[in-house]
Amino acid sequence: MAQTRYQQIYNILKSRIQQGTYAVGDFLPSENELCNTYKITRTTARKALDELLKESFIEKLHGKGSRVKERRQTLGLLTVKGFSEAVGENVKTIFLQMPKIINWPEKLPFPAGEKELESDCIYFERLRGVGDIPVMLESNWFSANRLEDFVEVDFVDGSFFKTLSQKYLIEIVSSEQELRALYADEKSANLLKIDQGSPILRISIKFTTSKPGLNIYSYLYCNTEKYPIGNIYQH
Repeated sequence: MAQTRYQQIYNILKSRIQQGTYAVGDFLPSENELCNTYKITRTTARKALDELLKESFIEKLHGKGSRVKERRQTLGLLTVKGFSEAVGENVKTIFLQMPKIINWPEKLPFPAGEKELESDCIYFERLRGVGDIPVMLESNWFSANRLEDFVEVDFVDGSFFKTLSQKYLIEIVSSEQELRALYADEKSANLLKIDQGSPILRISIKFTTSKPGLNIYSYLYCNTEKYPIGNIYQH
């Protein structure tokens, strides 16, 4: 189905926001500027901006225009926000396993679909911390046939979600989550620098993305002693 003119303008502006051409805090061109640039009517320009507003890409400020906003999208119990954005310059990320193609594991946070299991998966594992304090052990899996070249891609600012958004124009749209208190095993205790048997929080997540058939399965093992997990999911 052919896109309407306002959808075309909406997609152009959305991709530029995702790719960082318009950063958080930047103002988009005004309705008049959009009309002049793309030879469209004011109604078409307004409809394109309204769609961006509905999807929380922008906020409208009276008398100033449309400003790109931080997309902190609520997903069930938690909220999606990049770990680097949440922590700031003091964030530290260690790749325990760079992205690679493997067979699906026997156990996932949530059951994968039959179509997903027809191909191998891409897996990577990271340790996330604040300065020298490790706070989160993170494992991720997703179908390899949906992002075949991902194993060759450099992460944008160390952020998985930002990489999906800026390099693939893929957004997280929903999630299923389960929280469970566990005792740290030998591996998680060593990596999180806590005693084996100490209580930790495991967050199991299935993310649904804007790309059909692409779901992301994640286990997060969190040491909440100094940095409690609130309503921000840090990926």
